[in-house]
Amino acid sequence: MTDIHNIVVLTGAGISAESGIATFRGPGGLWEGHRVEDVCTPQALARDPELVHRFYDLRRVALGQVEPNAAHQALARLDAEWPGDLLIVTQNVDDLHERAGAKRLLHMHGELKSALCAACEHRQTWDGDMPPGTVCAACGTPAVRPDIVFFGEMPYAMDVIERAISRADLFVSIGTSGAVYPAAGFVQTAKYHGARTLELNLDRSEGSGWFHESRLGPAGTLVPEWVGQMLA
Repeated sequence: MTDIHNIVVLTGAGISAESGIATFRGPGGLWEGHRVEDVCTPQALARDPELVHRFYDLRRVALGQVEPNAAHQALARLDAEWPGDLLIVTQNVDDLHERAGAKRLLHMHGELKSALCAACEHRQTWDGDMPPGTVCAACGTPAVRPDIVFFGEMPYAMDVIERAISRADLFVSIGTSGAVYPAAGFVQTAKYHGARTLELNLDRSEGSGWFHESRLGPAGTLVPEWVGQMLA
C-alpha cells in the first residue's frame, strides 16, 4: 500500500447495526417504527415538536445501552496508527466512533448527543431529555432542537469532506446503502479525482457498480481485516 497516503472512510448505519442500533430504514420504510416524514423533517418538528423531541430523547437513552463493536475499534486503530491523512466521515448520529477512540472524524448528519439552537445556532453537548421549548444557554431563546440534519437540510462540513475526497488516494465505504445523497455520490467524486474505491458491506449497495472492489460480509469481520492489511 505504498502508493496510498490519504484515505477517506465513509460509514453508515451498517457499521453500528452490529452494536444493536437499528438501521435507518427498517421493514416497510419505517425508522424505528416511525415514518421518516414524521420524525426527521423540519415540517415534522413544526407540526409535532413533542413527537420529534421524544423520538430523539428515546434514541439518546438507547445509545447508552450499546457499545462500539470490532469495526469501530478497528477504525480507531487506523486513526491512531495511519501516518498519512485520514478522515472518517460518518452518516451516523451515534457516538460509537468516538467511544472507540476515533478522532479524525466528522458527523455529516449531526449528533444525538448535541443540541442546536434554531435561533442563534449555538451548539452544546446534551445527554438528557430535550423537551420542546428548551431555552438556549447562549441567547435565551426557547428554540433548542436536536442537532440532527433533517431531510431537506444541508449536511455539515460538506466543504471539508469534498476537499478531503478530492485529495484521497483511497475512498472506503462501510455499511452504507448507497441510496442517500449527497453521501451516495462520494464514490463518484473519489473516482473522478483518481482514487481507488473499496466497499465493505453486508450486501451489495445501490452504488456497488461504482467501486473498484466490493467485499461482502459483516463489518465486524471485514473492517478489522482491511485495517490489518493497511497497517501491515
